[in-house]
Amino acid sequence: MKTTSKVWTYEDYLKLEEDKRYEIIEGELYFMPGASRKHQRVALRLTLAFTNHIERIGLGEVYIPPFDVVLSEENVVQPDLVVVLKDSLSLVKEKGIFGVPDVVVEIVSPSSLKKDTEDKRRLYASYGVKEFWLVFPEEKVIEVFRLEGSEYKVHSWGYEKGKICSKLLEGFCISLEEVFGD
Repeated sequence: MKTTSKVWTYEDYLKLEEDKRYEIIEGELYFMPGASRKHQRVALRLTLAFTNHIERIGLGEVYIPPFDVVLSEENVVQPDLVVVLKDSLSLVKEKGIFGVPDVVVEIVSPSSLKKDTEDKRRLYASYGVKEFWLVFPEEKVIEVFRLEGSEYKVHSWGYEKGKICSKLLEGFCISLEEVFGD
């Protein structure tokens, strides 16, 4: 939900109330409401799967909100899950990731549909995020995109059952039943 017509920056963002979550996309401030139970359960399952795989083979680190990803002064986001590979760990500071992470996962809710599937997809592609996942808990769908040039192309896709796999994270696949199981 967009809040005003002012052009917001990271400096403005740092002055906001810390007990609420916000994002800035192209200078526009968005308030982020709390997540649903289903969203939380899916986020937890994905976080466990990503973390177990990445830490087991030493690929990098996984972060979850509230943890800022500062792409620029006018683009500060809090994706549902972020992966930073070993070669990029210098981007990770105490207060967030300052630069472009390698993998971003957004769990889409009805209130975030346009922002996640259009605005953030375009933003992440323009900054060079190598892999972008969209997760739709209500529909039990996961889409994995890989960056080709300046656009995302579908790498893996699944509905309700079966496996989807990462292009970037060697050997990482997850079953939809594991993610969406009740």
